[in-house]
Amino acid sequence: MKTVSLREAEADLSRLVEEAARGEAFVIAQDGRPLVRVVPAEAEAPRTQRLGGLIGQISVPDDFDTMFQDEIVRMFEGAYKGKAEP
Repeated sequence: MKTVSLREAEADLSRLVEEAARGEAFVIAQDGRPLVRVVPAEAEAPRTQRLGGLIGQISVPDDFDTMFQDEIVRMFEGAYKGKAEP
């Protein structure tokens, strides 16, 4: 992606906008630091993840917070030998 200085963008904005409209996105930078990215208006917006996007597709057991609690305690206490104990 092409990078142009802020001064160049100010001086030649109409040409740069025409290029971006044709699909040639560019970055405007100041002192070598990127400030903004110019892309065509029809460009697809980046997809973002939504919270709750899996509602209805997965289920969490009611005992989720206590599942395998006894086995975990045995593991931390050193009584676990790699197999379930009575």
